[in-house]
Amino acid sequence: MNFFSERILNTRRSFIRDILEVAGKPEVISFAGGLPNPDLFPVAEIAEACQKVLATDSKGALQYAKTQGYHPLRSWIAGRYKQQYGMDVEADDILITNGSQQGIDLIGKVFLNEGDPVVVEKPGYLGALQALSMYQPEFHPVALTEEGINLDELKRTIKNASIKLIYSVPSFQNPTGITYSESVRRETAELLRENNILFVEDNPYGELRFMGSDIAPVKSFCMDNVLLLGSFSKVVVPSFRLGWVCARKEFIEKLIVAKQASDLHSSSFVQRVINQVLVDHNMDDHIDAIREVYKKQRDAMVNAIKAHFNGDIKCTKPEGGMFLWADLPDGMSSMKLFDAAVKKDVAFVPGFPFYCDDGGESTMRLNYSNADEAAIDTGIKRLADAFYELKDN
Repeated sequence: MNFFSERILNTRRSFIRDILEVAGKPEVISFAGGLPNPDLFPVAEIAEACQKVLATDSKGALQYAKTQGYHPLRSWIAGRYKQQYGMDVEADDILITNGSQQGIDLIGKVFLNEGDPVVVEKPGYLGALQALSMYQPEFHPVALTEEGINLDELKRTIKNASIKLIYSVPSFQNPTGITYSESVRRETAELLRENNILFVEDNPYGELRFMGSDIAPVKSFCMDNVLLLGSFSKVVVPSFRLGWVCARKEFIEKLIVAKQASDLHSSSFVQRVINQVLVDHNMDDHIDAIREVYKKQRDAMVNAIKAHFNGDIKCTKPEGGMFLWADLPDGMSSMKLFDAAVKKDVAFVPGFPFYCDDGGESTMRLNYSNADEAAIDTGIKRLADAFYELKDN
């Protein structure tokens, strides 16, 4: 007897999680994980907040809580959307989740039936591909350009496949680092309205812009059709696993039901601790410090690639976020390069897991946020040595 469901049999393991055992060895310089820089974690502020929460509200912090989340924290999130983008958002439009990853899973539960046509980016965020695969949709990958999703291809796909939902990371996309231009965002919003399509706008990196001008979310141009995901993992700490979904109340109500069936609620203690940090400290100052460091690390990686690869690979030059994407020469396997690089104590993520169809064999994702500038230069030099050994053989 086969005890397993079709959904689990058809869902792949996370390639990134599988290689982190190799990449996590102390001697390895790792560009593989999507890890924030731990030197920037607000440790003292969190310790202070923990003590204050336990001293002033221990019963509430340690008790079961409402599924939707701690109201003051939801109000802070809604207020930030109003302050930054003028979005008409209220606390009741916010659902607190265990990271934005749970938000993706809940959206799959609430909106997807088996075989539903779903657009994903090509290449796309591996975690979303894995989460949505559990609900057995029919994926329709659409390529990216330097300006964002390929609108001509998206229009053809919508016309031919009656698309129900689009999943996207418009700001500093994972894995490429590409950001949708304002014109692409506005035209995408118009397509959503015209065709009554749901748009899942995953935005974990939006606060991490260190170059150029900020661009409003797609949701600001199409409030009703967009479910906007956010996270504290990249700007506070990842281990708290605290994110949110911002959507119209009709959607939030159904997502609450799905979350109740999953875990009842996210940690009430963690929610209060993060809220206390936000109340007592200036989040903008903290984010500015992250941006300053990440820009230096991004510049170090772009410059190291230029210095050590002699123009033999092409890479994106993100204006924020945590990743850049590199294209190897046609026919060179990034998996073979990975095997060669690990022997030289440097790791990255080969590109093919970010594709739900064939592709990406000659691409790779590099994370710059979790290594200092000296380590970045050393690691890219090791990677280049492996590259040229492979290329010459």
